[in-house]
Amino acid sequence: MIRSFRSKALRRFAEKGDPSKLSVQNPDRIRRILARLDAARRPEDMNAPGYRFHALKGAARGRYAVDASGNWRITFGWDGEDAIDVDLEDYH
Repeated sequence: MIRSFRSKALRRFAEKGDPSKLSVQNPDRIRRILARLDAARRPEDMNAPGYRFHALKGAARGRYAVDASGNWRITFGWDGEDAIDVDLEDYH
């Protein structure tokens, strides 16, 4: 289950379906990623073909990422069975 968002635009999209403030061109992919993340019970559940799931390193250690679009990634932390601090970011 997704417990919290870092990005206001991503939270607005998840809650209201409003893609107007998203920085990516493919909101359908973002919707699918968020649905899978909401159903996940552990970070590794996001390791699906095409998502390029990976753990982050350095200052972002303890967070994970999946490909969203181009350089954009959905990043998230994990607490128990919940995704936390979900964000849409270009960290490259």
